[in-house]
This record gives sequence, C-alpha cells and structure tokens, in this order.
Amino acid sequence: MRLGGEGPSGNFHDRTGGGGFGGGGGGNLLGCLLPLVASRFGMGGVLILLLGYCALQSLGGGGGGLLPTGAPTGGVTAGQSRLDPNMRDFLTRVLGSTEETWGEIFASTGTRYRPAQMVAYSGGTQSACGMGQAAMGPFYCPGDQSIYIDPTFFNELSTRFGAAGDAAMAYVIAHEVGHHIQNLDGTLQRSSQAQARASRVEGNRIQVGVELQADCYAGVYFANARDEQGSILEPGDIEEGMRAAQAIGDDTLQRQTQGRVVPESFTHGTSAQRQAALRRGLESGNPAACRL
Repeated sequence: MRLGGEGPSGNFHDRTGGGGFGGGGGGNLLGCLLPLVASRFGMGGVLILLLGYCALQSLGGGGGGLLPTGAPTGGVTAGQSRLDPNMRDFLTRVLGSTEETWGEIFASTGTRYRPAQMVAYSGGTQSACGMGQAAMGPFYCPGDQSIYIDPTFFNELSTRFGAAGDAAMAYVIAHEVGHHIQNLDGTLQRSSQAQARASRVEGNRIQVGVELQADCYAGVYFANARDEQGSILEPGDIEEGMRAAQAIGDDTLQRQTQGRVVPESFTHGTSAQRQAALRRGLESGNPAACRL
C-alpha cells in the first residue's frame, strides 16, 4: 500500500509504555465482558465486537449511551513507549487514510464523519467496555468510540494465520473502522437489541451479519482510498486482504483449534463469506451495497 500521501491521524493514543489502564470507566462491565471473551476464539482471536454488545447492554442501549464515556487521553499514558516508530507511522497513516476516505463518503451524503480514536497498548488496557487483553485481538468499543489494538497481533496474523503484508494489517484496521461506522449509524444499537431478544443461535446469526457488514465496509474503504497518485492499492494488496479474510473465517479457525466445524456457533462468518463481503465492498465502492 502507498501511505505516504496522507497525514497521520491525530486521534491516536499510545499506551504501550504500561500503566495505560485509565480512561475506561468500565470496571462494572467486567462481569459482562469476561464470559463473552471466553465464548470467543479463546486464542489470539480477532475483531471482538461482543465487547461492543456488552457495553451497549450495560449502557442501556439508548442512542445517547453511545457517546464517549471516558475517552482515551492523548500521548503516552505512563512509562516509555514500546511502540516501534515504523508501526506507529503505519497505524496513524492508515487511520488518517480512513478518516479522509470516510469523511469524503459521508460528505457526499451531506453528513459529517466523526472519526474513531485508536489506542495502541501492550498486554492489557482499560476501555469503556471493560478490560482489553492482547489475546482478544483488536476490538472496537462503542462506549468510547475507540479501536484498541496490541500491535503484536500483526505478528500473529502473519506467522500463525499466514496473512502477512501491510494490506492485511490495513484490512484489520478498516474492519474495526467499519464497526465505528455501524456505531455512528445505529446498527450496533439495533443489532444488540435484536440479540437481546433472540436465541443464542439467532443471536450468532445476527452477529455474523454485523461482522460481514464491517468486512464490506473495509472493502468500501479500499475502493475509495486515494492520494495524489490515485488509488493507494498496489499490485498484490487485494490478495493480501483476501488472505487475511480467509484466515480468520469461523470455519477455518474452528478446524484449526478444535478439528471440527460447528456452524450454529459461528459469530463472524465463514472464510468464503468474509472474502465475499470484502469483495462486495471493493467492487461496489458503495456503502449501500453493504446493507444488512
């Protein structure tokens, strides 16, 4: 990917120096959070939206409840940053690129895009949705409208899941930004309310739809991201994103971890579904193509 043309985002917060457990206000959410984490991949899993579901339930699910509750503070919260400068540059530039791209998409409909925050941390950190841990993978918390990521996840994405490359990493970030779009348009709230009324199997089906829509939104971002030279995508980038989508499908992960596939337990979609959703966004470039 070509990321030199856009400026780095200012909505980035470095907690990798340790002590970054403030700014959450989510201690009372831990009882809700931990069982949901245990029901996930239980490994270096990815893209945890059930955190958002937990927060929405605890916050009452009202529209006003999606406003930040203890948003991250800027800079390094404590200690010396352990974030590699090149990784920091990558994270801030990808985030900046999503802000520019979605800003233009929203503007074309007469609305204003409110960017997400991004928090880089090491090991664990507090969010408005409770305690985030590296083993959970990147996640989006609607309570403080922030993306949380331990950058060591990208090593696992490459070595364990076989999805290396900057476009694969950007896909993960773009997916989390997709959840932010869902937060802004009320999809997360509506989905959480539907899940609260549904059976476990039906709730999982609703969750799959939400995750696939976020994949589609990632494709919309890739289709529209531009700099002065044109598309920021370079040869091989689409293939990198597709490999990442394939690697983290529910069926693929279940085969790797338990040796069998249990479709009724899917929460993110199969590898084929995730690739199809990403491709739909890429080929259309239109958020309307991602409707649930």
